[in-house]
Amino acid sequence: MKKILLVFGCCALFAACNNSENKSEGEAYYDNSTSDAEISAATRQSEVDTSINDIGTDRTASVPAATAATDTEKGKNLIAMSDCLSCHQVDKKLVGPGYEEVAAKYEYNDKNVDYLAGKIIKGGSGVWGQIPMTPHPNVSEEDAKEMAKYVLSLRK
Repeated sequence: MKKILLVFGCCALFAACNNSENKSEGEAYYDNSTSDAEISAATRQSEVDTSINDIGTDRTASVPAATAATDTEKGKNLIAMSDCLSCHQVDKKLVGPGYEEVAAKYEYNDKNVDYLAGKIIKGGSGVWGQIPMTPHPNVSEEDAKEMAKYVLSLRK
C-alpha cells in the first residue's frame, strides 16, 4: 500500500510541476536567436582586441577571452557550496544534464547567462526532460549569473 501511495504521489508531483507556461516561455525565449545587431559594439571590439593579442596562441575554448579562469572561479565555488552537485556533474548526466552538456547547448553570451540564471532561481522543466529542476529562490541574481558564467565557460 505504501508503494502505491509513493508512486501516486510522485505522479502527482510530476503532473503539478509540468507547467506548460514555463515550457512555452523557454521555447519562446529561444525561438528568437541573438543577432549580431544585439551584441554591443564594445563586446565586439574587446573580442577583436583580444584576438589580436592572442595571435600565435592556441585558443581552444569558445568562451570570449574577456572571461578568464579567475572570472569563473567565483561561480565554481558557489556551485561547490550549493546543492547543485546533488543533481548535476561537470562531465556527465546525473539527474539533470552535465554542465558541459549545458555549455554545448548554449553559447556564452549575456542573453544565455541571464536565461540560465533565471532557471537557477526559478527552476523549470521540459528543456532537458520531464524531471523538473528545483527552484533556488535564496540565490541572488548576481550569484546565479556567476554560476551560469562558470557553466557556460565549460564549452569545448
